[in-house]
Amino acid sequence: MVTGGFQVWTSLSTSPLLWIAVTLAAYLAGQRFQDRMSGKAWASPVLIAITLCVTVLSLTGTPYRQYFAGAQFIHFLLGPVTVALGVPLARNIRHVRQSLAGITIALIAGSAVSIVSGILLVVLLGGSKQIAISMAPKAVTTPIAMAVVEQVGGLPALTAVLAILGGVIAAITGEPLLRRFGVKDWRAHGLAAGVAGSGVAASQVAGRDPLAAAFSALGIGINGLVTALMAPLIIRFLS
Repeated sequence: MVTGGFQVWTSLSTSPLLWIAVTLAAYLAGQRFQDRMSGKAWASPVLIAITLCVTVLSLTGTPYRQYFAGAQFIHFLLGPVTVALGVPLARNIRHVRQSLAGITIALIAGSAVSIVSGILLVVLLGGSKQIAISMAPKAVTTPIAMAVVEQVGGLPALTAVLAILGGVIAAITGEPLLRRFGVKDWRAHGLAAGVAGSGVAASQVAGRDPLAAAFSALGIGINGLVTALMAPLIIRFLS
């Protein structure tokens, strides 16, 4: 029975569709769990999906390269999905124009603090320069973060992990933390999610309010641009 099951798994594991199905099933399971938890932020579908996928890979002894070869279409969709956030932004452009001055100041300050704090944290903990550089663009969307780090001599793979981890943490803690400080404006929630947590946190708030979706899209886009321009300059200055 066990041998037969192993043979079936071996046959299935060579199919590129298997890992797409596993990833989607894991995410849907995460969404269902969050629904049962009344939408609590800590029950992040992304975190649950990552945990389930890692568990499956570990139990089956599947190398990450094999998994990625099958699930890379989902990775490809990361770009179009980020661009699709421009739809709620276009629908709420009037609100964006009204808050443009405050948005600009918040984005520049948020990007600078994120870059500097990431580098200094690694330095204070005794990490290498390469790891410190890899930490710099942790708050931007993964493709931009990897491109920035590749240009300044960091480790793109490590940056991708840090960007996803930062997004999950922001998704879990962002909304409860803002509400604890009395921040109820969805514009602030959306912008904070886009700047601090990129697509993971943005997707968390985007489903709650259209205005939050618009400002999270703005935060992702402009924060990516500002970080891409500022990170090399700050890294050069701190080096």
